[in-house]
Amino acid sequence: MLSSTPRTFVGTTTFTVNGMTCDHCRRAVTEEISAVAGVESVTVDLATGLVTVAATSPVDRADIAAAVDEAGYALVP
Repeated sequence: MLSSTPRTFVGTTTFTVNGMTCDHCRRAVTEEISAVAGVESVTVDLATGLVTVAATSPVDRADIAAAVDEAGYALVP
C-alpha cells in the first residue's frame, strides 16, 4: 500500500484484485472478504478486477489483503 493510504477504513473502498475471471472467482473473493469483521457488503466486477467493500466499522486493509490471498488471488498495491 502507499504510505499515504490509511491503514483502516470505514465506508466504501475499492480495491483492485488480479486473476479473477469467472463466477467461481467472484464467489471465492466475496465469501472471504465478507467474513472479515466489520464488512457489510462486497461487490466484485470481473471485467475491471475491482472489488468494492463497504464497512460499518473500521476494517484493516491488511485483513482484506489476507482474505483475498486466502481466496487465491492478490490485491494490486
